[in-house]
Amino acid sequence: VISIMPGPNPFVRRVNVDGTKNILQAAKETDVDKVVYTSSIHAIQRAEDGMIDESLPFDADNPYGAYDRSKAEATLEVLNAARAGLEAVVACPTGVIGPYDFRGSMMGAVIHDAAAAKPSLYVDGAYDFVDVRDVADGLISAAKHGKRGESYILSGNKISVRYLLETIREITGRGFFQMKIPFDLAKFAALFTPMYYRFAHATPRFTPYSLEVLKSNSNISHAKATRELGYKPRTIYESISDTVKWFLERKPF
Repeated sequence: VISIMPGPNPFVRRVNVDGTKNILQAAKETDVDKVVYTSSIHAIQRAEDGMIDESLPFDADNPYGAYDRSKAEATLEVLNAARAGLEAVVACPTGVIGPYDFRGSMMGAVIHDAAAAKPSLYVDGAYDFVDVRDVADGLISAAKHGKRGESYILSGNKISVRYLLETIREITGRGFFQMKIPFDLAKFAALFTPMYYRFAHATPRFTPYSLEVLKSNSNISHAKATRELGYKPRTIYESISDTVKWFLERKPF
């Protein structure tokens, strides 16, 4: 379960941590061949600069959000089980986008709305996004070739929010209103948006956590996954293009 809302979240911890413990116990009892755990790049300790790779530890005390802490704690449970003899590996995708977004992910909603030419407000910022199809291939490769107790970052390409919106405009040929909001103003407004999302029962998009992610170091390496798993992500343009086309073909605007 993903959450970008601030504060403790017992449901997130129950699903991500306790659920993982249940799976590990079931794997031990049924003697499965291998466990491939889908963790997250957010489980890894933040690095202010330099390249983020598998040499950084998983940080269960991460101060940035309940989701990050829950994924780190769950990942440490998997690695402990691997040290105890369970055949288990960990995969850490970055921000996942792509077609076949049937349940409507947070980034899918952003791409959908831009493809529908809805007005877009954005801030300066960037992050690493990876195609869901490449993540699926990476997980299969981890099951086949991943080494017990190892973790593999499945990253893609670092892009800015502006690049994402302008690429969607290019693909659709539709102009739409877009405005860059000063970051300090966005940061102030984000202090109040979680309250709105809770009362309106709306899907959060714009929170202190999401702003922090867009400003964080997102120089992320997938060299280990390429070297050991044969992982080769496609271009981000292909991912955005296929996602937009999937939305356009599936839903009338």
